[in-house]
Amino acid sequence: MRKRATDMTPEGGDRPDGDRQFVTALHRGLEILRAFRPADKAGLGNSELAERTGLPNSTVSRLTFTLLKSGYLVYDDGTGRYRMGVPVLSLGYACLAGMQVRETAQVYMQELADRAGDGVLVALGGRDDMSMTYIAAARSKGVISLQLSVGSRISLARSAIGQAYIVGTNEAERAEIVERIRTRYEPDRVNEILESLEEAREQVAEKGFFTMIGGWQRDVNAVAVPYRSQQPDTPMLAFNLGGYSFALPRERLEGDLGPQLVELVRMVNRVGY
Repeated sequence: MRKRATDMTPEGGDRPDGDRQFVTALHRGLEILRAFRPADKAGLGNSELAERTGLPNSTVSRLTFTLLKSGYLVYDDGTGRYRMGVPVLSLGYACLAGMQVRETAQVYMQELADRAGDGVLVALGGRDDMSMTYIAAARSKGVISLQLSVGSRISLARSAIGQAYIVGTNEAERAEIVERIRTRYEPDRVNEILESLEEAREQVAEKGFFTMIGGWQRDVNAVAVPYRSQQPDTPMLAFNLGGYSFALPRERLEGDLGPQLVELVRMVNRVGY
C-alpha cells in the first residue's frame, strides 16, 4: 500500500508552514534517495520507489531520470532497476567526517561489545525522518549477531534507540514526532507506542537508560541511552546495545549492560564530544 502524504511530509503538503523558500522538487528528489535501504542489493524500480515514497509514477520517473543523469543513481538495463551511484557516498562520508563523536565513541563501543560477549551489537545512531540510522557500530566476536551496520535504518517509534532519542530530544521535536506517529499508525498501535514512550521517559529519568524487550523484533532485546553532545554542531543522537533475547535477558540488560552503556555515554561526554 502506498504511503500517505502525511508519512512523508508535514501537514499541509510538501511545503512546511507554507514556506516559499522550500523547494518541493529538491525535497522529492531526496525522498527518492532516502527510499533506498542497505538490503536493496538488487536495486529498486520506479514502481517500488513510488510505493515507498507515495509519489506519482510520472514524478518518480522524472526524478530518477534526473538523478541518473547527475550520477546519483545507476541504471541496470538487465533488471530495469536503479542503484545508488558513487556520488551518494561522498555525501555520506562528508556527514560522518563532520561527527567527531563517531571516532571518540567507537573505541568505547568496541570495548563494551567485547566485554558483553557473543551476539551483542553496540550502535550509535541519529534520526533520519521516522527512522534511526546507525552512524557507528561495534559487535562482539562470534557467529551470532544482528546483521546491522553503519547505514542501517530501523524504526524511530518502535525501537529502543529510537524511543531513547525521542525522550532525549527537545519538546518541539518530540511533539512533531508524536504527531507523525499519530498519523502513521493505527489507533491501537499509537496507544501502544505512546505508552512505551512514557515508560522510556520514566526509565531514563530513573536509571539513565531504557530497556525494550521484544519491541522492535520479537526475539531481540535492547537497552538505549539518549546522547546530546557538548558540541553545538553535533546533532541529537542515541546509543544502543542489543542482541537476541537468549543472550540478553532482561536481568542482564538491567543489572549489568544498561549501567555499562550509561557509563560509556558519560565517558564520551567527558572527552568533550
